[in-house]
Amino acid sequence: MSNNDKLSAGVLGATSPVGRQVLAQLADAGHSVVAFSRQPQQDGAHVRWARLPGGAGVAADEPIRDWIALCGIWNLPAHFDMMLRHGVRRIVCLSSTSRFTKTTSSNPQEEVIVRRLTEGERQLAEWAQANGVEWTVLRPTLIYGRGTDRNLAEIVKLIRKLGFFPLFGRAEGLRQPVYVDDVAKAAVLAVFSANTGGNSYNISGAEVLSYREMVARIFKAMGRKPKFLGVPIWFFNLALFFLRLVPRYRKWNADMVQRMNRDMVFDHDAARRDFGYDPQRFILRDVDVGA
Repeated sequence: MSNNDKLSAGVLGATSPVGRQVLAQLADAGHSVVAFSRQPQQDGAHVRWARLPGGAGVAADEPIRDWIALCGIWNLPAHFDMMLRHGVRRIVCLSSTSRFTKTTSSNPQEEVIVRRLTEGERQLAEWAQANGVEWTVLRPTLIYGRGTDRNLAEIVKLIRKLGFFPLFGRAEGLRQPVYVDDVAKAAVLAVFSANTGGNSYNISGAEVLSYREMVARIFKAMGRKPKFLGVPIWFFNLALFFLRLVPRYRKWNADMVQRMNRDMVFDHDAARRDFGYDPQRFILRDVDVGA
């Protein structure tokens, strides 16, 4: 990054799937960015990397007014002091619609996720209000794309391994998957918008489809005919003990399969109205399924 470039933003969680797309979009638009990581990274034409904790590699008094935080929102308080040293005035953070969809889960790990998301949002709002910082929270639905996500990529791996996909019950719960590039675009639009301060937005895809149809499209994108194996939920519950002995499925639980039959749809009308969010439909490319 040239010393003559005007600094536009700081990015936390810059090595995450969404973070990589945020950096690419900011760079394509000519913005100069300080990206933060715990591991050494190579500087780019518009991106200078700094090390965490503390932000080594960027002068302590260098002004960074606008921030995009893509780390777990519950980890954000550890960076509050650093951002204040750089004169933060606006911050856009990622949370998740999981804070709503997993509230009835009986799984302890998922209960922890809900608690962390809720507490993280609360801490952000309180800190921002106390320090005169404009805050915005984006809550994506199921993020997919570029083979780097934890959602669609896991389905692809299972199809490749088994040749089919197990469905529990009718698997007709509705989904609204959001492409990783669209989440990144929402963060970039929001951080430079004058209308988003003090607001939270659901960030979903343009298309609503059933869980079954979502998986069928993954098969087709992989060049395969959809092949499902219907599994009664009672049988899965019986087999769950043995599945958890396999490391890949250690975190599986009954609530996960119950959600195949539960609607998880969130409109993004407020995001469209306030900062022009316009997501794409559920269209899969080779890069999304590792073809």
